[in-house]
Amino acid sequence: MIRFVTINEDERGLLIKDGKFERILEPGRHRFINLDFGRLKVEKFSIKDAEITSNWARVIEKNRPELAARLFEIVSVGEGEVAIVSFDGRPVHLIGPWKTRYFWKVLNEVTTEFIETKETYAVTQKHLNAIDPNDTKLVGEFLVGPFDAGLLFVDGKFIEVLKPGRHAFWQVHRTIDVRRYDLRPQPIEITAQEILTRDRVSLRVTLTAFAQVTDPLKVEQSSGDFTTYIYRLVQFAVREAIANRTLDEILNNRETIDSQLRTYVSEHMEDIGVKVTELGIKDIILPGDMRELINKVVEAEKTAQANLIKRREETAATRALLNTAKLMENNPLLLRLKEIESLEKLTEKVGRIDLHTGDKGGFDALLSGLLTLDKKDEA
Repeated sequence: MIRFVTINEDERGLLIKDGKFERILEPGRHRFINLDFGRLKVEKFSIKDAEITSNWARVIEKNRPELAARLFEIVSVGEGEVAIVSFDGRPVHLIGPWKTRYFWKVLNEVTTEFIETKETYAVTQKHLNAIDPNDTKLVGEFLVGPFDAGLLFVDGKFIEVLKPGRHAFWQVHRTIDVRRYDLRPQPIEITAQEILTRDRVSLRVTLTAFAQVTDPLKVEQSSGDFTTYIYRLVQFAVREAIANRTLDEILNNRETIDSQLRTYVSEHMEDIGVKVTELGIKDIILPGDMRELINKVVEAEKTAQANLIKRREETAATRALLNTAKLMENNPLLLRLKEIESLEKLTEKVGRIDLHTGDKGGFDALLSGLLTLDKKDEA
């Protein structure tokens, strides 16, 4: 005839009789007469997680407001605001506009901070540290790099330029967009395109450009994709520069062409907030038969230069010999020294000297001859 219901310390029970809320069951053992138990219903709720999601919380708030105020922290968020709910000082929940949530304040100390977002875009560092932007759609977090500039747009309208760092904004009834631009010079490769020179030679030219964003807002308002704009502009400029020159002028005046291209492109880039720091021809690609012909021309030129240098050296050597001969003709001593020098060079290669006395005389005749030479030297 008796039934018992036990409520644990970390629980609370709602006693429902005939579909109507009767009272809150505190921790302990509760006794009910079995006869009436068919008309009674007990719903248990854990108060460890603090939030109560049952519809009975709203019923209690309307019918028993004094009881609801004692048991629940009722968080009702209006238009243009959000609320941060903390348990014992620890931020746990972020609640958006037009929502009402109920939290048990029996086991935890529940506090609520309301934040006005209707006129405020930025999330303060304090609030950013209290919430996880990845767990909510109410906050948009953006990172602007150390060499970047960020453009903040709210509902498509430009607001401000963001400096490098971490930025977060309330996305409450609005759309937040941050567009980042790298402020460092960026390389842009302009691929080869077929161009016909003034002397009807078909060639392909590849170029390299370095562009630097100087005014991100002007870039966004004028072109958006400035790399494509530069790409098309350089293609047009190089076509004009190449088509008005012959092949020889192109090969011999690349620096002039580079300067012309830089001047033309820089004048057109000032209006879109981009500065072209460098621009030049990287490669000039000729057809196969034209390359062979130019190689032959270059080979002939180098051969002619080599022959000219050789003839100059031969002329200089002949002139030196002529000058030496004139000196020897007027100076017998110099001629004698030259003969001795030549004899010295010959004797350096002599390994052995043989003396011959002829058919008669033998060794005595050799000694007599040396004596005769010695006497002649004395004379």
